[in-house]
Amino acid sequence: MRANRFRGLGPHLVLLVGVAISVFPFYWMIVMATNTTSDIYRYPPKLTIGGELATNLSHVFEKIHFFAAMGNTIVVAVSTTVLVLFFDSLAAFTFAKFDFPGKRILFALLIGIFMLPAQLSLIPQFITMVKLGWAGQLQALIVPAAANAFGIFWMRQYITGAVPDDLLDAARLDGCGFFRQYWHVALPTIRPGLAFLGIYTFIAAWNDYVWPLIVLVNPDQLTLQVALSQLNRSYNQDYSMIMAAALLAVAPLVIMFVLVARNFIADAVKGAVRG
Repeated sequence: MRANRFRGLGPHLVLLVGVAISVFPFYWMIVMATNTTSDIYRYPPKLTIGGELATNLSHVFEKIHFFAAMGNTIVVAVSTTVLVLFFDSLAAFTFAKFDFPGKRILFALLIGIFMLPAQLSLIPQFITMVKLGWAGQLQALIVPAAANAFGIFWMRQYITGAVPDDLLDAARLDGCGFFRQYWHVALPTIRPGLAFLGIYTFIAAWNDYVWPLIVLVNPDQLTLQVALSQLNRSYNQDYSMIMAAALLAVAPLVIMFVLVARNFIADAVKGAVRG
């Protein structure tokens, strides 16, 4: 009995160490955000939470239009996520369950686009936005990100194994067309895959920095990451203020993950039981 207990204790200790290593950077950000910059430079470093968070946040609000930037980021992240979930899953459903001329060629092109560095498209994409008159506007962030190769590839692989062909055949016998098969048959089955893609897309849109920095020229239309970069331009940097802004910026991501993760895990378990 004792030997079995010690055997079971080992994996738990490894997991606890892994959790501690993963959580410590977030805890250290909280420590820096709630103390002064001089406390950050102390040796040995101060590892306890301080009481300077309100002061540091007030400095943030004086330097940048934080909540306006957060509002812009929420609009971009939510709009992008909704569009990606719809268009990517619809395209993936077509690739996974239907045959049409040029299917293999189109999927090969998709894989090729997936393998190309995103930086290669920045200049032609910016020229396109200028010609459309969208430079400096939020739609320049939303529309180009409305579909992506990774999402189509991921959902295509997921749909191939999660949606049985017999289920679609039965839907066709009942008179369901293409869109009804997608909406009423495929979507309820692929919710775990959509949950992962939604989390991934929302976080990527929330943290995007390079493309908003290039295309947004209006100070009133800045996203959160670009606005936060303005805090890091002085010679005498206030790291406690920067960390307080970063803490406030990451809080919505933590809340979103806590709200979505439970449903994501539950849907994944249901899918495993069905399989």
